[in-house]
Amino acid sequence: MKRSRLSYDEWKCITSKELTGRQVCTDFYRGYIGLLEIKEVTEAQKWTFHGNEFAVCDHGLKWLSILPQDGYYCITAMMNEKNDILVWYIDMIAAQGIDTDGIPYFDDLYLDLIVFPNGEIKVDDMDELEEALRGGDITQEQFDLAVRTADELKSSLLSDIDSFRDYTDKCYHIAADT
Repeated sequence: MKRSRLSYDEWKCITSKELTGRQVCTDFYRGYIGLLEIKEVTEAQKWTFHGNEFAVCDHGLKWLSILPQDGYYCITAMMNEKNDILVWYIDMIAAQGIDTDGIPYFDDLYLDLIVFPNGEIKVDDMDELEEALRGGDITQEQFDLAVRTADELKSSLLSDIDSFRDYTDKCYHIAADT
């Protein structure tokens, strides 16, 4: 199982960035909200959706991290310079914490949901989750947690794209005011 830090150090193409974030407690959310502003990259990273290519990692883009305190998922909203959401990437996780340098982290359970602005949801890396179970890298309980969390997200938070966008916007305004 891979540990991911919300400083996104594993994205080697990012050569300059600004990271802010904090623990918050509001009427609609408890947990960490962070904002990564990408200043410079060695090469833009692009994804394709229905034949249209778009950058997810490039100078000027922002990544909003939403890590609920008692949740088993972490949302990354990838946004352009105008704060329009390009895509949401949601990691299913086994655990979370804060490193000694104050950066939050999570233990990634391989399974991801990619949510597009039109509301379409793509389940990603189920093959990696199944392989991790077969290889003994995760337990059956962790496998079940990842699948259950993805299903719960699809039937609740992600069931109404406009409400999900509003939720993300509220979190962004908290992060931008940090």
